[in-house]
Amino acid sequence: MTTFDGADGTRLAYHRTGEGRPLVCVPGGPMQASAYLGDLGGLSARHPLALLDLRGTGESAVPADPASYRCDRQVEDLEALRVHLGLDRLDLAGHSAGAAVALLYAARRPDRVGRLVLITPSPRVVGLEIADPDRRECAELRRGEPWFPDAFAAFERIWSGAAADADWEAITPFFHGRWDAVSQAHVAQGASQKNADAAAVYYSAGAFDPEAVRSALARLRAPVLLVAGEYDVALPPEHAAEYAALFPHAGLSVQPGGGHYPWLDDPGRFTETVAGFLR
Repeated sequence: MTTFDGADGTRLAYHRTGEGRPLVCVPGGPMQASAYLGDLGGLSARHPLALLDLRGTGESAVPADPASYRCDRQVEDLEALRVHLGLDRLDLAGHSAGAAVALLYAARRPDRVGRLVLITPSPRVVGLEIADPDRRECAELRRGEPWFPDAFAAFERIWSGAAADADWEAITPFFHGRWDAVSQAHVAQGASQKNADAAAVYYSAGAFDPEAVRSALARLRAPVLLVAGEYDVALPPEHAAEYAALFPHAGLSVQPGGGHYPWLDDPGRFTETVAGFLR
């Protein structure tokens, strides 16, 4: 673990593996410690990584101003990390909600981005709407799995507006390509890694203008890889294709049998795809 000063002097931490120019990874959650990323399915053996703990998570300090948890306010923390690492450009990855910080950085400082990897990114920052019928169609692909009846019933209550708190937990299997012991342990561990107060601020009003973000990303010269999962109800493959089309130089990889955490579902395929792009 190494520390540096964020944009406002908050002491921030990152976890580095390997030598050389790293892929700087922004975790999702939102506002979950980077520990849940692990080594991204073994990617650290193929390419150096720097896993950032966003302010108020993991080994990073709690900021003096809670408003600085807003995703756009954390963009300059990435710039501070770039300067700290002594790099002219960042090779950057954002998972899920972490894509908001990564993409806002790319929009604000396009000349400072080398390569950009979006791993099942949140569509919120670019204003990509996903309708309930699209999520239902994706969820239906899992009908043959033993947990499906209870999880799908919970999803239907959510779609109808009659959800109980327990229903949100009940749909968890839909976010994993394989609902096995590894995924279940990953979920249990992650529950203690999230800063709920910070998460409530992350997407607060004024954080971004999706149209302005789209306009900026349409001019981004850096190569982009978007990794989606065949079974990811958060970003079904057809919407992932729409997402990738927002960039002038983007490739899309839809991982067969993958969910929202594709490095857990098929580590070998995931690492080969991302390492190949970074080469």
